[in-house]
Amino acid sequence: MKLLLLTALTMAAFAANSVLNRAAVGEAGMDALAFGVIRLASGAAALAVIVAWQRRGFAMGGVGRFVAVAGLLAYIFGFSVAYRGLDAGLGALLLFGVVQVTMFGGAVMAREAVPLARWVGAAVALAGLVWLLWPRGAVKMPVGGAVAMCIAGLGWGVYSLQGRLESDATQATAMNFMLAAPVAAVVWFLWGAEGAVTGVGLALAVVSGVITSGLGYALWYAILPTLGAARAGVAQLSVPVIAMAGGMVFLGEPVTGRFVGAAVLVIAGVLISMLGAQVWAGRVGFTKSSSGS
Repeated sequence: MKLLLLTALTMAAFAANSVLNRAAVGEAGMDALAFGVIRLASGAAALAVIVAWQRRGFAMGGVGRFVAVAGLLAYIFGFSVAYRGLDAGLGALLLFGVVQVTMFGGAVMAREAVPLARWVGAAVALAGLVWLLWPRGAVKMPVGGAVAMCIAGLGWGVYSLQGRLESDATQATAMNFMLAAPVAAVVWFLWGAEGAVTGVGLALAVVSGVITSGLGYALWYAILPTLGAARAGVAQLSVPVIAMAGGMVFLGEPVTGRFVGAAVLVIAGVLISMLGAQVWAGRVGFTKSSSGS
């Protein structure tokens, strides 16, 4: 139950990032790429202070650190570029679809046990997400935006898979942010850095960077070794649902019957994936879960 609650808290942090991003870019006129760079920089600064205060040290971490930083940058820039021309709902489907494939692929390659309940839960949750996010009317999918979003999904999947190998979640997240932030700033500068940076947008980017990204990603790295790749992938399908609920509460977006029905499906799928194997094992008399993660 503790793992389920920590996972829910992490997904809420991820969803809050989406709400903050929408509020900054859509409501406050902030440039999406500028938001991502400031988010990384503020998160890096906050995490560096925490690591220094706790005297954890700043370890580079070898090739794994390069993999994580590359994945984080691919996610930040792919996400920002994709939403310049891609429908938000379709973009989220592409993002989380690729994340699913990457995470389940990582689980299979690592020979992680993936019980039938986990596959069923993933299918149910993904069906709910398709119902919720599939655009109405004609579907337009710009090739460039679709490719950028797929890169973002692959980057986040790789970043998450690397987290299973980290022994110190806070230190690892701090180093990832500290190394990614200057690279992101340079890329942004070379890109032109012409996008608007508003006062409200800047404040929201800092909140996103310090709290829901910096601390949220550290918590994600902390639970990933126990959660396992497959369950971690399915759990993330709840993020768009939580983000839309947050938009309804904080941004005044309307509640629809489609949202309620799809949300029930997604949450049911996540719970089947998270708890199904343990419940089944208990019914058939096993004392130890066969989930393998």
